[in-house]
Amino acid sequence: MAPRPAPGIGAHTGPNPGNIPAVMGGFLVRYLLMCVYLIMILFSSSFLESYFPPSLCKLQKKFKLNGMHKPGDVILGGLFEVHYSSVIPELTFTSEPHQPSCQGFDTLGFRHAMTMAFAIDEINKNSKLLPNVTLGYILYDNCATLDIGFSAALSLASGQEEQFLFMENCSGTPSVVGIVGDPFSTFSIASSNVLGLFKLPMVSYFATCSCLSERQRFPSFFRTIPNDAFQVRAMIQILKHFGWTWAGLLVSDDDYGLHVSRSFKSDFAQLGGGCLDYSEILPWGDHPNEYKKIVDVMAKSTARVVIVFAHQMHLIHLMTEVVRQNVTGLQWIASEAWALVDGLHTPAFMPFLGGTLGIAIRRGEILGFRDYLLKINPEEHSSENSIKFWEHMFQCRFSPFSADWLEAGGQQCTGQEDLKNTETELLNVSELRPEYNIYKAVYALAYALDDMLHCVPGRGPFSGHSCTALQRLEPWQLVYYLEKVNFTTPFGDQVSFDENGDALPIYDVMNWLWLPDGSTKVQCVGEVKGSAFKGEELILDEYKIFWNFESRQPPRSVCSESCPPGTHMVRKRGQPVCCFDCIPCSEGRISNNTDSLECTICPEDFWSSPLRDHCVPKKTEFLSYHEPLGICLTTTSLLGTFICTVVLGIFTYHRSTPMVRANNSELSFLLLMSLKLCFLCSLLFIGRPRLWTCQLRHAAFGISFVLCVSCILVKTMVVLAVFKASKPGGGANLKWFGAVQQRGAVLVLTSVQAAICTAWLVSSSPVPQKNTQYHNDKIVYECAIGSTIGFAVLLGYIGVLAVLSFLLAFLARNLPDNFNEAKLITFSMLIFCAVWVAFVPAYVNSPGKYADAVEVFAILASSFGLLVALFGPKCYIILLRPERNTKKAIMSRETTIKATFVVK
Repeated sequence: MAPRPAPGIGAHTGPNPGNIPAVMGGFLVRYLLMCVYLIMILFSSSFLESYFPPSLCKLQKKFKLNGMHKPGDVILGGLFEVHYSSVIPELTFTSEPHQPSCQGFDTLGFRHAMTMAFAIDEINKNSKLLPNVTLGYILYDNCATLDIGFSAALSLASGQEEQFLFMENCSGTPSVVGIVGDPFSTFSIASSNVLGLFKLPMVSYFATCSCLSERQRFPSFFRTIPNDAFQVRAMIQILKHFGWTWAGLLVSDDDYGLHVSRSFKSDFAQLGGGCLDYSEILPWGDHPNEYKKIVDVMAKSTARVVIVFAHQMHLIHLMTEVVRQNVTGLQWIASEAWALVDGLHTPAFMPFLGGTLGIAIRRGEILGFRDYLLKINPEEHSSENSIKFWEHMFQCRFSPFSADWLEAGGQQCTGQEDLKNTETELLNVSELRPEYNIYKAVYALAYALDDMLHCVPGRGPFSGHSCTALQRLEPWQLVYYLEKVNFTTPFGDQVSFDENGDALPIYDVMNWLWLPDGSTKVQCVGEVKGSAFKGEELILDEYKIFWNFESRQPPRSVCSESCPPGTHMVRKRGQPVCCFDCIPCSEGRISNNTDSLECTICPEDFWSSPLRDHCVPKKTEFLSYHEPLGICLTTTSLLGTFICTVVLGIFTYHRSTPMVRANNSELSFLLLMSLKLCFLCSLLFIGRPRLWTCQLRHAAFGISFVLCVSCILVKTMVVLAVFKASKPGGGANLKWFGAVQQRGAVLVLTSVQAAICTAWLVSSSPVPQKNTQYHNDKIVYECAIGSTIGFAVLLGYIGVLAVLSFLLAFLARNLPDNFNEAKLITFSMLIFCAVWVAFVPAYVNSPGKYADAVEVFAILASSFGLLVALFGPKCYIILLRPERNTKKAIMSRETTIKATFVVK
């Protein structure tokens, strides 16, 4: 005998692969619709009465259905998988076709049918629910075959099954008002396409295909099990919880698998942020080559998680190949179709399937159900299925039976055998899952009937606010009340249907625990609930989960590891979006989240950290008093100022000596003061630029140096005028170089520079600015000169005066004198011009603070050049060679005239 399918296998199994194709196409459905419609017309009572006399009323086609029956005021139908396979005879059409025979008695399928019988019996005993109304039932076996299940559904709808047809008037058992079933999604699609035309309510307890939620196509279909769309979302919640974004998908080759495949692929990407490395379809039947190809794909894949929406027979074939190839290290995720299948808990499979996480139908409790099952006996339940159940349970036969049976050791059934003495899963009611859904489905129909009977005339929902009577009940009227039903089971679960006929979704999360002794335990480790406001809510007891890995920790299953902060994802070409490279953010950009799609730009005054994970304030750069370069320049500036002060003190102390008095001592004092200002103005270039320092630095620099060079120029001109006056007829020139004229010349020359600076400041004043052109990660604070022309004119004017002073001093360098100051002026101006000629290219090519440093260096160098060249020899004579600080020593030799210098 073929192995019995475990609980849940009937939920979605497609038709038996030996009987019909696994996937029903739209063409087949439309074809069946037309055929059924014609059959129902042909076998309608009016048609039969018109063409056949009542005494000859007889169904022309004998098609016997295995069923159980109980009379009542209202009849409910039921479709169950009591046998899990059938044999379709060969159709030669040369003899009368034989009907299919059902094989493989399913104990749990029989328990499903008895659950409906128990629920109806319990309702009949309930005085508060449907008082004065007795419910009856007609339960048929679909034998896991589409044509048998479809015929059973039509028989329930039409009431024309042969054994209920009376020959006298062609009136049969009243049609059922509602059907519980079918457990198969494919069968439910076929049946509901037809029954929906007549609005006959059908409440399935195990068909999960999301396509059945299409209300326009299936207007009278309801179910007490969540649809596959919720199952998919529930499974995605588990994947998200453990961070599994890279997985493989295996589905069965039927409506169930193909619908789930489409739904899972789209939802996994949108809701779970994941991708599928592969998606394979598991064939029906034994196809070793096909399964080998599928397992080869799994073995080569980097995905460690495998999601399977299939059935027991698929898993048996698949795991046989997995064991053969020894593909380990996979985390299996089971759909509810096989999450509780005992047939997979074998010593060969469990080393691979241990730790499986699965979605299972909500577990429930049905009080008194076990006692009801213990009362089953072939006398009270004389149906064929009850007899087969008894023979299956006790391995005996009721008569008639062959003599070979007894000779082979077979036993005869007495009907007095005791179920208590058997070890059967029939009596294990601790895990009632499909049965609980059947229980809720029967009660949903009962509550809908009860609400209908409580209708108050004049307040009814039908035309004219009318109600309907039990005798005039139309199936479509019951659909209205079924849509409104809302009750709570004794177990505490609320039962109601949404606008698509779906029940409130809830699943248990199961885990396959592989015990050290080799046994297996399937334990509940959480649940997934559906909510209209929160979506899917996952609750897990992670500490209870058994992981079939050495680490005893959940595996990692990602195509690419998460990109840390500081990087962003760049998709690998030709691969799913979950496969990417982590590229560091470029300078100035950051990503402070994991798996950032792009890097963000830091604000203007900020820059990226070394790890590119946050923005930090940019470093500020300017010629600071606190850095070594700034300290050196400041020290040098103050030193120059101090030397000028010392020299000024020396000259003041020795102001009556010939060396000081020679060539207008007033200009010497003024020159020393201007040099001191030159040294001090360099300090304006050090420190963070401010508006007033930017405006003052170049003006102070320009005016100080013009004052300095003007004094030198006037001194040079005085020297030339004196020596020209020593020649015959040259005395008249001295009147133009008196003290007043010298002061006036210096004042005029300096005023020109002051005017240039004023015009520059008024027209385009220098202002402080933040410069990021030199360094992206630094803010260079500098003074924008404002007007390049103004700065060029300022420097140009100083240059003109310096060159003129140099030329005049050069002409006077060989004048006869023991102390020729023209030589000193020539040398000093040579230094001055060299420094400032070199300054221009150095300044242009120096970035940031170094431009200010170059300018300060030029100021200090030129100032020291003038100070040392002009006053160094004089201080040397004054301090170290006082014998030369006399009028006689300074005057020229005997050829020199007496008036070789002018004394103030």
